[in-house]
Amino acid sequence: MPILLFLIDTSASMNQRTYLGTTYLDIAKGAVEIFMKLRARDPASRGDRYMLVTFDDPPYGVKAGWKENHATFMSELKNLQASGLTTLGHALRAAFDLLNLNRLVSGIDNYGQGRNPFFLEPSVIITITDGNKLTHSSGVAEELHLPLNSPLPGSELTKEPFRWDQRLFALVLRMPGVAVPDSEQLGSVPTDESAITQMCEVTGGRSYCVRTQRMLNQCLESLVQKVLSGVVIHFEKSGPDPPVIGEDGLVDPARPLSSFSPQPWHSCHKLIYVRPNPKTGVPVGHWPIPESFWPDQNSPSLPPRSAHPVVRFSCIDCEPMVIDKLPFDKYELEPSPLTQYILERKSPHMCWQVFVNCSGKHSDGAHPFGYLKASTTLTCVNLFVMPFNYPVLLPLLDDLFKVHKLKPNLKWRQAFEMYLKSMPPYFLLVRHYSCICSIVR
Repeated sequence: MPILLFLIDTSASMNQRTYLGTTYLDIAKGAVEIFMKLRARDPASRGDRYMLVTFDDPPYGVKAGWKENHATFMSELKNLQASGLTTLGHALRAAFDLLNLNRLVSGIDNYGQGRNPFFLEPSVIITITDGNKLTHSSGVAEELHLPLNSPLPGSELTKEPFRWDQRLFALVLRMPGVAVPDSEQLGSVPTDESAITQMCEVTGGRSYCVRTQRMLNQCLESLVQKVLSGVVIHFEKSGPDPPVIGEDGLVDPARPLSSFSPQPWHSCHKLIYVRPNPKTGVPVGHWPIPESFWPDQNSPSLPPRSAHPVVRFSCIDCEPMVIDKLPFDKYELEPSPLTQYILERKSPHMCWQVFVNCSGKHSDGAHPFGYLKASTTLTCVNLFVMPFNYPVLLPLLDDLFKVHKLKPNLKWRQAFEMYLKSMPPYFLLVRHYSCICSIVR
């Protein structure tokens, strides 16, 4: 069930009039209504939950949250008034805290037990502001700062105020007060240069610099397409670049490796799509993405994690591994320089292994938990999530079923015990592991 939270700038500067004769606040209200009409075209919108937050001082900024119905949302939107300061940082923190209110109780973040992409509450925050200077009771701020402290229990377990299934977008209204000749070219809308832009990009979203009503409509059409079920992951290259592939799809020895200078595909902050089950409407998965630490049972607390896991990929070509008796999870990557680079190599039968640093028992331990692979048709790139250190486990299981016929000998048992000791203990909570262990015993 997607959550759509509108964060509306209600500072006094939103009373300024544009060339259309309406105020910025009027345009913001109209934009929300247009967005809702566009979104209603999608049958999936029936499960949407709308929330409304303003720049008013807490706790008065939350106009429609978890308890309020759609009628209350529309009534509060209609009655918004612009007065006060541009307290964007406090308002953003209030919006994130509202979204995170029930997460610790629901267990959706699964702290210390791996990250499950299929445990998610996809949320899109759409901020509508005029991009003016950030003001507060003690003066003007040049940079955007969010309050560090949150009253929510468990908030200290994530370094950032947001989570991996929450993305921030901003419509920054830059409409002039006087009509200017329409020299606008249709095409992509540029990002804005205000303080909120960097915050949007950090969450996996973006800002839009809106100069005309036509531009605004174009942005709203774009934003409706951003309501997707997925989580943001930070993909980082590990090790050297791969050899260059020639036109024939083979390694070209005459062409040197890419330079060591950073390339856009080396580091990408992008969404992976988590598709809901067509029958139930709920995503289904089996395997977590490992934590970036080995759990210490003697530690009184868990180390805080980053909102977005850093998943490293090795550019060494490997053959994909699957076996009949064990499921895997498959997530399509949002288009990015990384997906473009992999697709251009035209190697759909090879994959690049992925891992999380420090996920193994030793501080430098990082075993693969899956791989990146182009689809057979070369239309997209998928992340396959498998059991931890699957290159060791899958051959063992293959032998268990085909060679030992579920009656393993001592040598097999010893190899399996060694594998279990190298695996983070929270993987034993996964149903498939408990089934294997019960068979072996």
